[in-house]
Amino acid sequence: MATAEMPEIGKISPEIFREIIFPRLGAKSDKVLVGPQHGVDVGIAEIGGKAVSFTTDPIFIVPQYGFERAAWFAIHIIASDSVTSGLKPKFLSIDLNLPMDMTKEQLASMWEVMHRECEKMGINIITGHTARYEGCNYPMVGGATMIGTGELSEYVSPRFAKEGDKIIVTKGPAIEACGIFAAVFPGLIAKEFGDDFARRAEGLFYRMSVVDDALAAVSVGVRDNGVSSMHDATECGIWGGLFEVAQAAGLGARIIKDDIVVADGVPEICRLFGISDPYAAISEGTLIITCRPHKACDIIQALSAKGIPSSIIGELTPPEAGMVLVDRGRETRLVHPIVDPFWKAFSKAVQGA
Repeated sequence: MATAEMPEIGKISPEIFREIIFPRLGAKSDKVLVGPQHGVDVGIAEIGGKAVSFTTDPIFIVPQYGFERAAWFAIHIIASDSVTSGLKPKFLSIDLNLPMDMTKEQLASMWEVMHRECEKMGINIITGHTARYEGCNYPMVGGATMIGTGELSEYVSPRFAKEGDKIIVTKGPAIEACGIFAAVFPGLIAKEFGDDFARRAEGLFYRMSVVDDALAAVSVGVRDNGVSSMHDATECGIWGGLFEVAQAAGLGARIIKDDIVVADGVPEICRLFGISDPYAAISEGTLIITCRPHKACDIIQALSAKGIPSSIIGELTPPEAGMVLVDRGRETRLVHPIVDPFWKAFSKAVQGA
């Protein structure tokens, strides 16, 4: 039988995960409530009668963002995965393998923001490792694990999702793609659309987090009383995220494209940088929520109260129904993008700058 190929860059495919990673997970434990699963951002275990969530990510620092913005993003990337468990993040273990050319001043600027953001979210940095080494380069300068805690009745997972659950999306497509473009190429955007547009667009950068989104959603209730699962739409954007949610739940989905909220400036920025389908573009900051139908409007209201735009975009369906997209009243099969268009568009923009 042929084996799956490794990707040229980026996350491994579901096939590689199933072939190499999933069959080899160390010692077995009956305390694992949510184990490794493609499309699920956290693992959850029962420890001392409590639900404890674990999520791990690279420490991603891009100097071109500015060290303060880069540090904010690095912390919110991992916190955004953590909160999709429905549990509040409480502790952080962090490893910094820093490039040799990083200065004390740059480290101080980065760490001050990391401390401040963790303090705001109630997260204690409990342990770590910090050093400079040859061969370490931006943007991957280490890794971190974030831990959340709560009651056994408080966590959410795709296994709680059911046919008929409504699907809610916050903020809309291409939030991360446009936030990064706005941070790195403000002059180009200002030249095309004006200074006021460029200044507003830079605000998209600080929307690349789902921490407030997730905590607002679960405040309504969980499982049969509200949110059944949550997923941060990153690689391949909303379309990729919806596939991952449905796959993890073992269900299909029917999506109404016209009902998806779209942030101001996103269509224009995507056109400028040659992204023809914003819904397939990387979108850290966009939260996909599945919930019981009778709580969907309450969740929309809870999000709105926090200033977070959102919309009900469809529902989960029987697995045999597959992935269906309704675009301007016409039903088609929703196809996974496979390749995120952001990377090619960003590379082209950098080369042309």
